Amino acid sequence: MRLPDNVRPIALTRAGLTLFVVAGLSACAAIDGGSADSNRASVGSPAQAGNGPAADYPINVGAPYWVGDVEYVPNDTLNYDHVGYVSTDQGTMGYSGAHHTLPIPSYVEVTSLETGRTVLVRLQRRGPMDSNHLLALSPAAMAQLGAGEETPVRVRRVNPPETERFVLRAGGAAPLRMDTPQSLLTVLQRRLPASGAASLRAANRVAPEAPQPAAATIETVELAASEAISAPAELAPAPVPIEAAASELPTVAAVEPAETPASAPTPSADGNFLVQAAAFSTVERA
Repeated sequence: MRLPDNVRPIALTRAGLTLFVVAGLSACAAIDGGSADSNRASVGSPAQAGNGPAADYPINVGAPYWVGDVEYVPNDTLNYDHVGYVSTDQGTMGYSGAHHTLPIPSYVEVTSLETGRTVLVRLQRRGPMDSNHLLALSPAAMAQLGAGEETPVRVRRVNPPETERFVLRAGGAAPLRMDTPQSLLTVLQRRLPASGAASLRAANRVAPEAPQPAAATIETVELAASEAISAPAELAPAPVPIEAAASELPTVAAVEPAETPASAPTPSADGNFLVQAAAFSTVERA
């Protein structure tokens, strides 16, 4: 049916308004629904789920392997504490590191033995594969530590809180640790090997077994005592008959060896004297 000319513009105007209102309501619904959907997606997104605590498990230890002429045997050592040298693991991202034997992944505190600065890094791979250095750090971790190639470091395995683990898994930097004092740095520098790494735990176990200087002092005292005892026997090779000498002398002077030092000079006097060096009950004992 054909509408009158004066009715057609009105109908078209109403239809246009209806479409406009419907489109606006649809847009609002889409915006609200999209916002809700995006919030729900951000909570359960694969990226965040993959960066949760489950990302640190399972811990991989791995089989022994060789780097040049050196064999490395991975081990899940909880109290790992070594000193050695660090190198740069070029092309790696985040604040991560490579280690020869510690589990993958695991977390360590790395201390520069030059400055005392200490950082937390996540071990994510094996290495370094071109040297026997103790550790290889990503460029970002090296910059945070303020270290360079061949910088002496201390590496200790730690168990940081989940908040710091989350930051490192996401590629961020964990807060700096407290700086190591210079007095401890001096002690740790003395434990450094010429190359490779050295365990501080092994050094602590060997230290109590070192010989004590008191043993030499005790031996010297015993030798001096044995010489002092043997001196009177040489001065008196034969017993002196006390009864025969007593009839010729008005008095008898008895001197104890303990009261007269062996090194004292012999007094000079006129007359005859009787010195008792020892007293025995029988001739056999004398």
